[in-house]
Amino acid sequence: MSLEVFVLGTSGMQPLPGRFLTSAMVRHNGDLMLFDCGEGTQVSLKMLNLHWKRIKHIFISHMHADHVTGLPGLLMLSSQVDRDEPLYIYGPEKLRDYIDANRRLLDMYINYEIRFVQTQPGIVLETEDFTVEAVPLLHTKPCMGFVLTEKDRAGEFSVENAKALNVPCGPMWGMLQKGMDVTLDDGTVVHPDQVLGPTRRGVRFSYITDTVYMGHIAKHVQGSDLLLCEGMFTRDLSADAFEKKHMTSSQAATIARDAKVRKLGLIHYSPRYTDRELMQLKEEACEIFPDTILCRDRNSYLLTAE
Repeated sequence: MSLEVFVLGTSGMQPLPGRFLTSAMVRHNGDLMLFDCGEGTQVSLKMLNLHWKRIKHIFISHMHADHVTGLPGLLMLSSQVDRDEPLYIYGPEKLRDYIDANRRLLDMYINYEIRFVQTQPGIVLETEDFTVEAVPLLHTKPCMGFVLTEKDRAGEFSVENAKALNVPCGPMWGMLQKGMDVTLDDGTVVHPDQVLGPTRRGVRFSYITDTVYMGHIAKHVQGSDLLLCEGMFTRDLSADAFEKKHMTSSQAATIARDAKVRKLGLIHYSPRYTDRELMQLKEEACEIFPDTILCRDRNSYLLTAE
């Protein structure tokens, strides 16, 4: 019950030396999911030795250059290997036009299928193991945040209990682990709750950028093990943040507090702040939500359920 989150870039608007544009990667059971793809994404992927050919899903929050300009290069890079599975890309309708125009104008060689999914509020992806929900945000362009939630899993299988109940090792153990009753040779029925521990909660990861502060965001990211959230400005620039439809780090912390998340990771910093000045963003957020971290490019976090 775990997943890894890699912060590939933390800058908003403009890439800086050592601070690429906003992007994050999630690794779950060996598969990769990319959230936004700003300039520098490929560099961080290379530095972290992440196997980009395993990217199955790309989620783009909105059509601003600092969130999509790394995408054409990544699509071309993916043509360097044979790919058996399609690449799914989720985003606003204009993202499809952007991809099609780049393929046409750059005469891009693509040797795999790209399947575009227009994002609407609600579940945009569901697998056997997890869901991804698109959360409506309020920015100068149509924008969505994303919440990845692992599905709960059955409790741990007790070998001792199974043996005590005379369940033979083999297919019956597997059936019980899948929640199915089994019948022994003597007619005894063994139920899953006799050999399984308590249900194990899946982990939750949330990615929120770019938006003004809205109270409903907390409801969607409730109980996240990690909330990556834009904290673009310090508190003294709250008027600028509102005008540009962004958030201060204090507002990000308010969402984290109200949502009772385990950890808040600040991202999407204004390029006006030096690395040293970024500490003020963290300090202001920690006044409201102490479990706040100041994300840096190529930080990684292992999320495990309690």
